[in-house]
Amino acid sequence: MSVKIRLQRHGKKGKPFYWVVAADARSKRDGRYLEKIGTYNPNTNPATVELNLDSAVKWLHNGAQPTDTARAILSYKGALLKHHLDGGIRKGALTQEQADAKLAAWLESKAGKVDAKKDGLSKAKADVKANALKAEKEVNAKRVAAAAQAEADAIAAATPAVEEEVAEVEAATEEAPAAEENNETTEA
Repeated sequence: MSVKIRLQRHGKKGKPFYWVVAADARSKRDGRYLEKIGTYNPNTNPATVELNLDSAVKWLHNGAQPTDTARAILSYKGALLKHHLDGGIRKGALTQEQADAKLAAWLESKAGKVDAKKDGLSKAKADVKANALKAEKEVNAKRVAAAAQAEADAIAAATPAVEEEVAEVEAATEEAPAAEENNETTEA
């Protein structure tokens, strides 16, 4: 029986979620499997990968062949490196301590790269949010200035009309006492 390490699709339409499994090569994609090794969620950025490293290496030692995508996931998590270092230990080229030190150094550098990417993504997201807020403040300031200008224009347009009415009223009040004086003088 040939064994493959492959992905088994779960999730819903448009939102895939995968299990990394060791399965008989003849079984269906989402069918029966021998062991669940981990999970892979491509919906997050960066993709979330949970993997049982020892179980994956055990299956690689027993001759399981990973598919292309599964090989990339195993490489990403260090399972292929551990399998390679274990081969060096069997041949006598390395000691267990040297292999563990190399694996730990590689995993630490990989974790640093992943953290740097996460920090870069969160910084980019914060920058986009800050730029959007700045643009919104500028638009609001322009809107307030335009409203103030429109109000000032309305007041300025209304002011001459009011001044004309006031002048007419003043002229009428000045003419009225003069007319009353004329009426009084003619009656006498």
